[in-house]
Amino acid sequence: MPTPSSATSTPSRRIVVVGGVAGGMSAAARARRLDEDASIVVLEQSPYVSFANCGLPYHLSGEIERRDDLLLHTPESLAASLALDVRTRSRVTTIDRQARTVTVASTDGEYDLPYDALLLAPGAVAVRPPVDGLDHPAVHTLRTIPDLDALVARLAMRPQDAPGRAVVVGAGFIGLEAVEALTARGLQVDLVELADHVLPPLDPELAPLLADELRSHGVGLHLGTSARDVAPADDGTALVTLSDGTRLAADVVVVTVGVRPASDLARAAGLALGPTGAIRVDHDQRTSDPHVFAVGDAVEVTHAVTARTGPVPLAGPANRQGRRAADAMVGRRTTPQAPVLGTAIVRVFGLTAAVTGASQAALVQAAIPHEVVRLHGGHHAGYFPGAEQVHLVASFAPDGRLLGAQAVGREGVDKRIDVLATALRAGMTADDLAELELAYAPPYGSAKDPVNMLGFVAQNVLDGTLPQWHAPDADAVLASSLVLDVRSRAEFDRGHLDGALNVPHTELRARLDEVRAAADGRPVAVHCASGVRSYLATRVLLQSGTDARNLSGGWLTLAAVRPDLVRVPATAGA
Repeated sequence: MPTPSSATSTPSRRIVVVGGVAGGMSAAARARRLDEDASIVVLEQSPYVSFANCGLPYHLSGEIERRDDLLLHTPESLAASLALDVRTRSRVTTIDRQARTVTVASTDGEYDLPYDALLLAPGAVAVRPPVDGLDHPAVHTLRTIPDLDALVARLAMRPQDAPGRAVVVGAGFIGLEAVEALTARGLQVDLVELADHVLPPLDPELAPLLADELRSHGVGLHLGTSARDVAPADDGTALVTLSDGTRLAADVVVVTVGVRPASDLARAAGLALGPTGAIRVDHDQRTSDPHVFAVGDAVEVTHAVTARTGPVPLAGPANRQGRRAADAMVGRRTTPQAPVLGTAIVRVFGLTAAVTGASQAALVQAAIPHEVVRLHGGHHAGYFPGAEQVHLVASFAPDGRLLGAQAVGREGVDKRIDVLATALRAGMTADDLAELELAYAPPYGSAKDPVNMLGFVAQNVLDGTLPQWHAPDADAVLASSLVLDVRSRAEFDRGHLDGALNVPHTELRARLDEVRAAADGRPVAVHCASGVRSYLATRVLLQSGTDARNLSGGWLTLAAVRPDLVRVPATAGA
């Protein structure tokens, strides 16, 4: 006979989580904190339910010495701290939405598990490019602990007295991390990328900085090409043939050409998917079935700037989605999912590259009007020793709203991109950036931080104080304008544009007639090294009645985007 308390008790909520790591474990842990009585089962098909997959390249390089430091939690630790029932080596094969059960294949056999709320966190799988021979034992990916173990084991097979050789296919974030890690292990690395520059999400004007850094560390770059096939070599290694006919010997080949949503289980269950194959969810992470939720790399999100939908495989959004899904599963009020900015960062030897919001290419593709501002400021006060340049590019809407920003540099990149990501989330404008009150002391920044300077320059551009011309438009500008180079004579002699008139900015007021005569009615396209001196010169010319425009980003940007236009006199190196 039931006791009075048990007769009136509510059956515990049954929550089943499919997939661990970021999104799944975030959801399971949050659900337990909110509901001590819930039955929470986590099913993970691999042996590892919670590991730092973003740390994999840094163990490969040796920076993270202990492999076990990557294992954040085990089934035992999660049972002890959160009373979670974590079952590894357990793969969900089917979802019966009517019966609200999942079928689980495990080392102990197959069984059905009921649920009240089901959370899918299947993640993503590495894209397998159309390359013959990818089943060669030298070919690896780098997404999971088993991937890492297999790659380390392969490297251990090579003779220790022979120089190792590696080919990395794909120059995205993970590819660049793999290049750095393999180089740190002493291998000669070749990097193959189908796009015409490394790190394709980065604007082309910043990518040459990364390319130079890679070459300075002995990395062979093969841009605008692809791997065609991987064939066995006589010594047991691999021979990679590229689309341009180049053949590269390799002890290991790491393929990092991207990922796709692991949404096959959701598709088979009849859940709605987006055009990219990602699982479609609402603001509570609920799928087209009200009892099924989904988070992480497999779900469809909306980009905050372009409004495009698709997966964004980043750990930060996955963790936040897991928290939100848990709130919804236990019946708590949720905060709607904010559109994703795609903020990301990567270290490339001594450089850091970071992005947030929309790139110029994404804005063009989405037909979003914008103005681009470029800076090459110091990461702290120039008079304090050790100042490094931060190369910044930002895009603004005609009404001044920040749309996206990117940065490359040796110091201070993460700080600026984090500030700009926050500004994007808050819907800030150029005026807002100009007025931001940021921490300043000579070792840390400047009284006018590069973020403030972005706002100042954008204000000038948007209100017409500073008309601009841009390096990608150099051919049209050279054909229609007088190029006025206001750098010093020494700078001019080290490299300049054909037909440019060199008038140092300090001499411009005294030589205005000379400039007007050379222009002969044409507009004047002004430039200096970074855009600061030429801004001063442009203002002088405009106020003298001359049609003038300033090169955004100056010679530093032009030389990166159009190195073919740079003319160096024969005596320059004498």
